[in-house]
Amino acid sequence: MSVFDVILLFLAGFLSGAANAVAGGGTFITFGAMTLVGLPPIVANATSSVTQFPGYVTSTLAYAADIRHFWRQALLLCLISAFGALAGALILLALDNPSFRAMVPWLLLAATALFAAGPWLKPSPKPDHEASVGSLVGSLAQFLTSIYGGFFGAGMGVMMLATLGLTQSGDYHKLNALKNMLAMVIAAIAILVFVSGGVIAWPQAIVMIPGGALGGYAGVWIAKRVPQNVVRGFVVAVGLFLAFYYFAKG
Repeated sequence: MSVFDVILLFLAGFLSGAANAVAGGGTFITFGAMTLVGLPPIVANATSSVTQFPGYVTSTLAYAADIRHFWRQALLLCLISAFGALAGALILLALDNPSFRAMVPWLLLAATALFAAGPWLKPSPKPDHEASVGSLVGSLAQFLTSIYGGFFGAGMGVMMLATLGLTQSGDYHKLNALKNMLAMVIAAIAILVFVSGGVIAWPQAIVMIPGGALGGYAGVWIAKRVPQNVVRGFVVAVGLFLAFYYFAKG
């Protein structure tokens, strides 16, 4: 890596952590930075899962008090998510870079649209209901979402929160806690598959992870001073830029 690459990746990690802390969508930034420094798209996608994982862990821990009320019932969805993530990650590894590259702009457009629609997809608060996590429809929806998460994680959090809001009961914070827990499981399984497949760019990941940690911390400061819509607009712009970049490159 050149000095420029190191600086770009560190800044991307920082911006990703800050964006996730304020509005989400950090995967767009990490994936984009790694492709711009020349990593193949499959490697960039897999490595992005590694850089995002610490954030999933810390956000899950932040909701520990909520999770302890329903974690036993949530084990089924965790198991379903693990199998879905395994399937999605294996599908990714079965592709070659040209095949995946052809899919990337469409995936980015879909994920960007999903992320942009995020505020309208948030579940309505249901404060009088305890979280229910065992429905058949909810299990199927989570399985499909986790396949997507294992294959291409951008926008996974928004997608999962939307499907959980439609298929589970519970207030927003409980559903968000469940989403974070399941996202951590999906990322962990995908990372294990990617590591075994040898598609993680560890030097780039090591540069980005501390940047992400600092960005997550700074996100609290940013959230108090920068409107969430501004951060969301920045992430959407990054997603659109990357989609058109891949369309242009063919």
